[in-house]
This record gives sequence, structure tokens and C-alpha cells, in this order.
Amino acid sequence: MEGKEVRFGIAATSLFATITTAASCGAVNGMHDSLTPLGGLVPLFNMQTGEVIFGGTGAGLYGMLLFAILAVFIAGLMVGRTPEYLGKKIEGKEVKMAMLAMIATSAAILVFSAASSITATDTLNNAGPHGFAEILYAYSSAAANNGSAFAGIGVNNVWFNLTLGIAMLTGRFLIIIPMLAVAGSLASKKKVAATTGTFPTHGPLFVMLLVGTVVIVGALTFFPALSLSPIAEHFLLVEGKLF
Repeated sequence: MEGKEVRFGIAATSLFATITTAASCGAVNGMHDSLTPLGGLVPLFNMQTGEVIFGGTGAGLYGMLLFAILAVFIAGLMVGRTPEYLGKKIEGKEVKMAMLAMIATSAAILVFSAASSITATDTLNNAGPHGFAEILYAYSSAAANNGSAFAGIGVNNVWFNLTLGIAMLTGRFLIIIPMLAVAGSLASKKKVAATTGTFPTHGPLFVMLLVGTVVIVGALTFFPALSLSPIAEHFLLVEGKLF
């Protein structure tokens, strides 16, 4: 029962953990480090996808717009037409800026997690997949501007203070600056009239495409790291090889 929230029960605690990491809150009512492996996977994935599911505080809108630009670009590739969003053509500059924001934050999480798993393991209270999950959670939380933690890791040293600070700055400015560039570029363009070849961005088809883009991009980017942490830990627990 270490770290468990016992006042409100499993359902309320699970809901709190999900919402606090999907909405850029960071408050907790139980220790996320004490969740089951798959229970810890959910808040990790929420933060790694930019908290766009419910919308991060002050950041959820442009995070979702980032994925919307990628979604219309993918749709344009599939149907062979120039993608448009809100009546403005999505061209190379907008897609490059969106990908810069996506790659910068992903790199801040994955590169620092990889480096820390080799150079900074002396502050871990857990070994194996769970120890790596603690490192991955720290950088995911910093880059997503969340604030919650897998608190089994000690980060009050020079390495973590420096790299978590860099991840935090990357997660703030290397998303907002490219998205401001996208906004400026779109604002300078003339609105084009909708035609029969325009892909509508207000119906259920686009909603499904947008959700698919969030899930697939997140899965392709972070699935290898998640496979080495919560997913691997889950199967080790199922097989009784982890105590």
C-alpha cells in the first residue's frame, strides 16, 4: 500500500492521475511512482503527446494546432492535394515549424533519458525497467511543463538540475516560438475559397484523422522507450520475475 491513495479509492485516484498529466496540472493525490506499470504508462503517454487530450493550461490549444497541421498535411499527401486549414494553404514552412516543435521536445525527453540511464543511475531507488521509467517520467514532466514525478528518483544534483532545466526551456520555447512562426505565416496569407477538392476540417473524418495522428506520432516516437520501461516492467511482473 506504499504511496497509495486510500481515501477516494482506485477509480478516483486513477482519474486524478490521468487528468493531472493530460491537462498540465501536476498536482497529485497519490504517488505516481507507486502505480502499476500500465497505470504509470498512462500519465507518461499523456505528457509525451503534449497534453493535447484535454489541453494543457495555456498550451493545449497550440499543441492541438500543431497536430492539426500535421494531420492536414498527411491528408494532403494521401489525396494528392495542397493541404488547407482554416482557409489558408499549409505549405513547407508551416510543416517544418510544426516538425521542429515536435522533434525538439521529443529529443529533449529521449536524449536526456538515454544519457541519464548511463551516467546518472546512482540516485535511483529502483533498478531495471522501473528505474528507467523514473528517468523517462522526469524528463517527460519537465518538457511537458507538468511538475508531477515518479518520486523514487533523486534529481537534486548538478546533472539533473541542468538537464531538466534545459528540457523545461525546450518544452516551453521550442514549441511556442515555431507555433508563433506558423501563426505569423498563416496570418500573412490570403484566404482561399473552399472547392470540391478541399479537405473539410470540421467533420468526424478529420476528428478521427487528428486523433490517429496524435496516437500514431506519439506511439512511433515514444513506443521504444515505453517498451523498455512500463511495458517491460508489466510483463516481468506478470511472469513473476520482478519483485
